[in-house]
Amino acid sequence: MQKRKDVLTTGQVAQICNVAPRTVTKWFDSGQLKGYRIPGSRDRRIPTSELIRFMKAHDIPTDVLEEGKMRVLVIDSDWQNAEDLGKVLKSKRNYDVETAQNSFDAGLIAHKMIPHIIIINLMARDIDANQVCKYVRTSDDLSTTKVIALAKNLNDSEAEALQQKGFDTVISDSSDSTAVFNAINEVTAIIY
Repeated sequence: MQKRKDVLTTGQVAQICNVAPRTVTKWFDSGQLKGYRIPGSRDRRIPTSELIRFMKAHDIPTDVLEEGKMRVLVIDSDWQNAEDLGKVLKSKRNYDVETAQNSFDAGLIAHKMIPHIIIINLMARDIDANQVCKYVRTSDDLSTTKVIALAKNLNDSEAEALQQKGFDTVISDSSDSTAVFNAINEVTAIIY
């Protein structure tokens, strides 16, 4: 098990508390949430112990922080593929997984759960994966969310082109659980 980080970014705090990063900034600027600014920058850092104190004082559940759950949204128009990948992820105790079969549902679920990871099948019908990725990259609420493309038979230049479009990495086979977990670990800054 990895050691918990002692200091968190406002984006990480936002994911833990399930709020927008600007809300964390307001808590910090009003003095409700203690921390410090990085010299020469507007970036803020919050010690984990301070976050736990703040969450308990405001009756915000600390179970996500204590258990270190990774929130994952799987988007695939093929319901069975989405469910199968969800089951693989749920086999690990520290994953909270939701699935969506279209862009509309994906947007609703993403804003509700603020996922750490979105895995999207590039071949999904009626889902524009590039638009979803672009939306995530421009959304304040999802600014720290990592987007993983699921695409079979891609060569290195195609995979790199996807990363240029904003995807964090590519998984070529969703049935290879080791590859899925390696991709997730590669792109996330895990709190625990």
